[in-house]
Amino acid sequence: MSDRNFFGELKRRNVYKVAVAYAIVAWLIVQAASIVLPTFEAPPWVLKVMIFALAIGFPVALIFAWAFEITPEGIKRAEEVAPGESIAHHTGRKLVWLTIALAIVAAGLFAYRMVGTGRRAVGVTNREEGRPSGAPLPIPDKSIAVLPFENLSEEKANAFFTDGVQDEILTNLAKIADLKVISRTSVMQYKSGAPRNLRQIGEQLGVAHLLEGSVQRAANKVRVNAQLINARTDAHLWAQTYDRDLADVFAIQSEIAKAIADQLQAKLSPNEKKAIEQPPTGDVTAFDLYSRARTLILSTSFSAIAGKSLLEAVELLNQALARDPSFFLAQCQLAFANDQVYFLIGTDHTPARLAAAEAALQAAFRLRPDDGEAHLARAEHLYRGYLDYDGALAELDIARRTLPNSARIPELTGYIMRRQGKQEDALRNLERALELDPRNFFTLQQVALSDLVLHHYPPAVSVLDRALSIKPDDVETKVFRTQIDFEWKGDTRLLHQAIASIHEPAALSRIADTWFLCTMAERDAAAGKAALAALGDNTFGDNALQFSAKFCEGLLARGLKDEAGARAAFTAARVQQEKLVQAQVNYGPPLCVLALIDAGLGKKEEALREGRRAIELMPMTKDALNGVQLIEYFAVIAAWVGEKDLAFEQLASAQPYPSFRSYGRYKLLP
Repeated sequence: MSDRNFFGELKRRNVYKVAVAYAIVAWLIVQAASIVLPTFEAPPWVLKVMIFALAIGFPVALIFAWAFEITPEGIKRAEEVAPGESIAHHTGRKLVWLTIALAIVAAGLFAYRMVGTGRRAVGVTNREEGRPSGAPLPIPDKSIAVLPFENLSEEKANAFFTDGVQDEILTNLAKIADLKVISRTSVMQYKSGAPRNLRQIGEQLGVAHLLEGSVQRAANKVRVNAQLINARTDAHLWAQTYDRDLADVFAIQSEIAKAIADQLQAKLSPNEKKAIEQPPTGDVTAFDLYSRARTLILSTSFSAIAGKSLLEAVELLNQALARDPSFFLAQCQLAFANDQVYFLIGTDHTPARLAAAEAALQAAFRLRPDDGEAHLARAEHLYRGYLDYDGALAELDIARRTLPNSARIPELTGYIMRRQGKQEDALRNLERALELDPRNFFTLQQVALSDLVLHHYPPAVSVLDRALSIKPDDVETKVFRTQIDFEWKGDTRLLHQAIASIHEPAALSRIADTWFLCTMAERDAAAGKAALAALGDNTFGDNALQFSAKFCEGLLARGLKDEAGARAAFTAARVQQEKLVQAQVNYGPPLCVLALIDAGLGKKEEALREGRRAIELMPMTKDALNGVQLIEYFAVIAAWVGEKDLAFEQLASAQPYPSFRSYGRYKLLP
């Protein structure tokens, strides 16, 4: 056969058309797989195998098109079809129309991927640059950040007092709707005493002005120095030194706030002026205690010892209020701290803790019923104490009227939406909070957590890198950053290396929970025992499901097939857990942990009954994050007692909903 006849025969047999159609179909399959597979936590090699199979199939399809022909009687070898009986021309026309249709679909999918990737890429890039996703925000002229003041007192213990003075000035300025004021958590990193690049700080925080100062306290006297600086030019716009009696420190704070408002030509309403002039307390010692507690609360992050910090803050606030029961902000912070303990610490979800928060909240409303801080505290209480999402959102709407610069309002809105299962809306609200609090370390961690729940692993890495640019030595975030590879790819190497690089006992205790997770994945008994020793009396787990060290011992022994060790540990853990269940009546998470213990002890009927009851007490409609976890742990309970079909049913029912489950956990955890 001549070359000319050969190529003519290729055309007649539709080989060219099959090649084009196959290429388009293969591309569509790959694109669809790249969208769908991550949803089911499929490992990266699945897509690679699919691409390899499609590549092998290409020459097979061409050989098939050459060797066979479609006829009205079916598929026949090409040599068996007489030229007069061939319908290759009609088949070719159908292939042309099919190829055009597929090309249109491919073009639409390509456009969708390009637009979606572009939008997400913008968000990731902007997060890396230190601002929330979307276009860069212009810097308003009436914007300011109050940097930490320098403590010039001979007694370094007065550092908390100095922080309190700075915080109160910031709080007063934040009440002015005509100003943009950056929240305290974002300015805490710019500690005094170290050289400051003011222009760079202004750019990082997105403000046109900075307020610096110092506080010197000696006996019953105090000196406060403050200076307003143009962040774009480093020019000093205003400065003042105040020498007063210590009791007048609160008047100084108000005077500075009003002076700054005048300098920035901010409009001050009568209500705003009244709020600024109202002192927080008349007791300087109570103010000291409050300032220490507030610093502890604001420093809470991804830590295994977060509960201890919150309990210490509660004690400090109680001491402050014992000195001055009319200390309004201390009452609000006490309600918030108790609600945090009730909500976050799985061992203290008790009526007594909720009642303590309620008492502080009522006291706050008796003092200032119209203050936005009181309504913000009530929103926190309704959300964390009762999962009353509608009530909490209504309180946030009221709080917003008098707290125009509060990042906590969009932040709490994000947390509520996350519990409602509106994960993307939650992420947008958390990013909105970062506009007012761009260097809030905890909020950045929460954005990463939302990305993790949504299985947006590259954005999670990006936002954690941004957090580490703020606090490069934060061990919890360093370890969490390496945990992404474990969750995403089932690879513990980076996580193992990060933990192995930590040697200080205090630092190890802060990441002991993640360390234990790593040892479970690697089936390392010795390291697991070391992790539990570092964990101490703290608990291990995600969200409200918290496991004791004894339970973890049983889990480790079970993973190592040590039946006697597992039974002994689970038996001891059961005694502890029963007390928690009795103390936290009608609360699903501790009951679910008891069900897991009973499953580990072979108590099938009790375990299944308790697991089902736990789901009834906290359904997904009430709490999307904890609710889906209870279903997933019920699958574990069912598997442990031999009900494998029930286990698969539970996993299938949980699959459509975002959660902490991941390819890495399914692959490596027992």
